[in-house]
Amino acid sequence: MSVEQQPAAAKLLMEAFMQVRRTNWHGFQGYKPSQIKLLYCLKRASANDGPGLMVSEISRLLHVTSPTVTQLLKELEDNGLIERKSDLRDRRVVRIHLSDRGQEVIAKASEIALSSFHGLMEHLGEEESVQLASLLKKSTQYLRDRQEQMKQSGLGGEEDS
Repeated sequence: MSVEQQPAAAKLLMEAFMQVRRTNWHGFQGYKPSQIKLLYCLKRASANDGPGLMVSEISRLLHVTSPTVTQLLKELEDNGLIERKSDLRDRRVVRIHLSDRGQEVIAKASEIALSSFHGLMEHLGEEESVQLASLLKKSTQYLRDRQEQMKQSGLGGEEDS
């Protein structure tokens, strides 16, 4: 089916998702969204006093290549937001941890993001906010399933962002 033949609602959904993606709401104080995502990833991993993450683990969690993660880590390390530490059991393994400064940045970014979503909830009202959240979760699951089906059939590629 050509683009012109697609239902108007499908086009509206695509436009809405593209607008949300362009809002760049998860960037913070000059940090790229990808850097903030990586910091969140490290924060979740350290929540249970974990041993830190290896580059390959971060790559898998963020669905990006290891070279992409390595570049992001270099930028974050240059800004003092992460630390690289040798694994206690295997000195060849390097694990990535949030630095104290990284923890402060991600805490502030979380506070700002939550405040933004609180404002959105007040704008929409609680009922519509719950409905929107439910629909977004349902939509995301559908799109992930669809992407996986396409990947398995050889039609889809890996996303690197």
